[in-house]
Amino acid sequence: MTGSTRFGYPMKLRNIAIIAHVDHGKTTLVDKLLQQSGTFRENQRVEERAMDSNDLEKERGITILAKATSVVWKDTRVNIVDTPGHADFGGEVERILSMVDGVIVLVDAAEGPMPQTKFVVGKALKIGLRPIVAINKVDRPDARINEVVNEVFDLFAALDATDEQLDFPILYGSGRNGWMATSPDASPDVGLEPLFDLVLQHVPQARTEEGPFRMLGTLLEANPFLGRIVTGRIASGTVKPNQSIKVLDRSGKVVETGRVSKILAFRGLERQPIDVGEAGDIVSIAGLVKGTVADTFCDPQVDTPIQAQPIDPPTVTMSFIVNDSPLAGTEGDKVTSRMIRDRLFKEAEGNVTLRIEEAADKDSFYVSGRGELQLAILIETMRREGFEIAVSRPRVVFEKDEDGDLLEPVEEVVIDVDEEHSGVVVQKMSERKAEMLEMRPSGGDRLRLVFHAPTRGLIGYQGELMTDTRGTAIMNRLFKAYESYKGEIPGRRNGVLISNDKGEAVAYAMWNLEDRGPMMIEPGWKVYQGMIIGEHNRENDLEVNVLKGKKLTNIRTTSKDEAVRLTPPIKMTLEKSLAWIQDDELVEVTPKSIRLRKTVLDPNDRKRAERAKETLSA
Repeated sequence: MTGSTRFGYPMKLRNIAIIAHVDHGKTTLVDKLLQQSGTFRENQRVEERAMDSNDLEKERGITILAKATSVVWKDTRVNIVDTPGHADFGGEVERILSMVDGVIVLVDAAEGPMPQTKFVVGKALKIGLRPIVAINKVDRPDARINEVVNEVFDLFAALDATDEQLDFPILYGSGRNGWMATSPDASPDVGLEPLFDLVLQHVPQARTEEGPFRMLGTLLEANPFLGRIVTGRIASGTVKPNQSIKVLDRSGKVVETGRVSKILAFRGLERQPIDVGEAGDIVSIAGLVKGTVADTFCDPQVDTPIQAQPIDPPTVTMSFIVNDSPLAGTEGDKVTSRMIRDRLFKEAEGNVTLRIEEAADKDSFYVSGRGELQLAILIETMRREGFEIAVSRPRVVFEKDEDGDLLEPVEEVVIDVDEEHSGVVVQKMSERKAEMLEMRPSGGDRLRLVFHAPTRGLIGYQGELMTDTRGTAIMNRLFKAYESYKGEIPGRRNGVLISNDKGEAVAYAMWNLEDRGPMMIEPGWKVYQGMIIGEHNRENDLEVNVLKGKKLTNIRTTSKDEAVRLTPPIKMTLEKSLAWIQDDELVEVTPKSIRLRKTVLDPNDRKRAERAKETLSA
């Protein structure tokens, strides 16, 4: 098979994206589509959620990167794009939608449409895509199928869908059990044939234009053998290996000219080289060194670029700083500012929602993104690559209106919670300057609370919410708009315990300090002056000595020789640390450890800096 041709005639093409909220079953459904279309051999061993190929995706059970695959059904090639469901990775979704001609909106039969579904569906409807609605998990005991269908219709109407878009076809089924049908009472034996047939019938043939080769770069990756690989949908013409092409940026300026070294197309889970890429197909091309996302790859005679979808602005920023702690360079091999700079700018090339700015001192970088989860994923990826960095607390990106008044990002927050815990959630959200819009039952003694809350107040709230509700609450957030500044929001109330010297922590010293507050380190861990080792019970910070061993004497008593029993320390994950620290603290991230520290390590310098800050604020 060459290009998108089979037996000498052009093959029919359909390009679809699957949209859904986190955990509503997108990736599992794609697995079943691949299996039932005959993409896998009978005896082929395939991992569950085959599309979540990245290590972090497998660990967290979420899709982070948009990915494409394709199946053949009744002589039609269907390119399927699996999209991330989390709002922090929404930039991935926005670019992907420009490659497809239809969307399958997958909705959980119990939870109904959630904020992230709303975000992506809004973008899809705006560019005129016709949706197919698939109600998934209809076999759940708490499924509310009719109400969810009505909620989906109300959502589409609220998003200004056209009459044609509101007349959407509906399928019911279970992605995990591999069936979808026109009725929720159908037999699971029908498999996914009704879904495939509906895609062929409802989604238009992949749209193409007349003229020479043009393609909008949509996804970017680096390959150790082929170099830079750009994926996109060919808008017009054809492209062959060794063909001369040029790259235009959004304004039409030439970025580079070069030759295509290889064309790859998605065939099942594999990407295979093809001899010709034809209009309408989603392909990856290699051979260029500068062309990136949102650039137009085209024939040398083309002068006008394809217009890329505008991307929503970043709302959260963090400082990535060269690690200058006394333990710097002991656990990672990538520690210099040049290495960190190159890695961050490389990330920004492929991720259009990230904004990187170099600070004046050249040793720190301001990285802005959609949310703290997106930035935490970047930090986690870097530490696994061997980087050592220090990062600051996430701060929101403020803007100013025409009158010079301060504006801040506000998000729509939906929290599903057991009725008994709703009081504490409402109280905590009001402390964070959130405004409650709605409180309604969501089935099974649970309530759905809807708020508009400033992003500032939500930083670090996820962990607290889990503690307050004993792990039963589900929180979903979506950027709404920039609104006027909501005023001061109280931060962490407790101070910290700080090590006053460098060495290895001693169990006896930690045992003596237990009444001062809970520890975050274990005996034997390396500590240094200025490193945070625990949380103080009071509001002030306290310098303590965790290196002091027990004084040895030749007098034996029964009470003195008892074994030291320590309370287990608080385990600080990366996200928890980023949310917990204050503005004068940093998280030191290395391939092996996550440590918390004061920005200024020396206690005297720290006091001077605090006094200077107080003088300025006065």
